[in-house]
Amino acid sequence: MKRTLLYAALVLFVALRGAGATEATAPPFAAFANEQASADAHYAARWIARHADNQRMPFAIVDKKNARMFVFEPDGRLRAATAVLLGAGPGDESVPGIAGRDPASLLPQERTTPAGRFVSEPGHNLKGEDIVWVDYDAKIAIHRLRPDAARAQRAVRLASAAVDDKRVSFGCIVVPVGFYDSVVRPALGNRRGVVYVLPEAGAVEGLFSALGAS
Repeated sequence: MKRTLLYAALVLFVALRGAGATEATAPPFAAFANEQASADAHYAARWIARHADNQRMPFAIVDKKNARMFVFEPDGRLRAATAVLLGAGPGDESVPGIAGRDPASLLPQERTTPAGRFVSEPGHNLKGEDIVWVDYDAKIAIHRLRPDAARAQRAVRLASAAVDDKRVSFGCIVVPVGFYDSVVRPALGNRRGVVYVLPEAGAVEGLFSALGAS
């Protein structure tokens, strides 16, 4: 009888230790707190957490279909979210040869924000403004809404509830000044991060299946 009780206690102890180890080593779940997020964004967050794909770096999810960006801590906690301006042209690829093009030469349909997984890094533009490079070769960055007269309507577009109003940039991901300074710069402006730009033409599952295969 004593041996039976001792064996049962040992089995229970091992099971509890195993459960604790599983909980301790489980990847963090990228939660959206009280922010509304699309099914695509939730899928991306679960995939990133399950695969620990951000590699302990801060990361952002850009939901092009809804023109929103979510910025996360390395452990998957949401820092904040915002509406964003995106490329005027629909599509998930940059046009061939864009590295050698002046942005002003791009036709409206060529001004796309490419989808994919990008390792971001802080940098500066030609005017010395600090930005976060998403795809350096394609000249895609996260930057502040620039308050110049020629682009005055961009603030109106950014505040609009209509997603179509937010398709106006040359391809960059444009955020409010306050959001950049209080969220983007502390999270992504001092170190490398990962920016996941979700596709608008194809299924989000296809993007992450390709990432898993590679």
